[in-house]
Amino acid sequence: MRLSANELKALLDREAARRNEATELSYERPDPLLVASRHRDERIALICALFGYGSAKQIVAFLDRLDFSLLEVPEERISEELQALKYRFQTSEDIAALFIALRRLGKEQSLGEIVREAYEERREIRDGLWALITALREAYPRKSRGYDFLVGKVPENPERCAPFKRYMMYFRWMVRRDALDLGLWEGIDPADLIIPLDTHTHAVSLRLELLERKSYDMRAALELTETLRRFDPADPVRYDFALYRIGQEKIAVE
Repeated sequence: MRLSANELKALLDREAARRNEATELSYERPDPLLVASRHRDERIALICALFGYGSAKQIVAFLDRLDFSLLEVPEERISEELQALKYRFQTSEDIAALFIALRRLGKEQSLGEIVREAYEERREIRDGLWALITALREAYPRKSRGYDFLVGKVPENPERCAPFKRYMMYFRWMVRRDALDLGLWEGIDPADLIIPLDTHTHAVSLRLELLERKSYDMRAALELTETLRRFDPADPVRYDFALYRIGQEKIAVE
């Protein structure tokens, strides 16, 4: 039986409120935000977000192996310390490149400032995303399959591209402030965030008829965000974790 708009809103409001607890983040229920929240640092949080693909248990296990103090040491030592480490598509050189890029950026400008300055002109969070990707690539130019996947590229057509789930998740962590999200940045309105759309959230949203677009892409993320904005215009992305858990835990919704 199809849920009405009011019933969908009630379901999502209930799940969002129930999930807004620090206990949602644990080794029994792993999420990269578990590691990011331990450090409360924008550069460390970005590392946690960008490696946030694959099994949640494997993600957290890998992040726990990283020595984030390397962001403050000479670049030669970063490469030396990380030479035995790899993660799925990323070689040790890819991982070191990200650390070095963030070390260099940290000496010039905060990541939040990079994103906010680009966002402010049109209040378009994707402008902030393209600025951040560009800054990372300029700070440490590297071309490899693993690094391209990790950092991403500015698309030729921003309306027809991937949903950039890991970056949108990072922006959620940095902008929103509650029991889960860190709220380390100022000057960006949560109303302008885009849902961090992964394949699981996409499938759940199709099942709940929150989304019509079957293609997994940026247009689907924008469509879902617009639907959620009807339920909460000021903070549509607050439903992200609820949708994720509904799918993960196979919660009955009919």
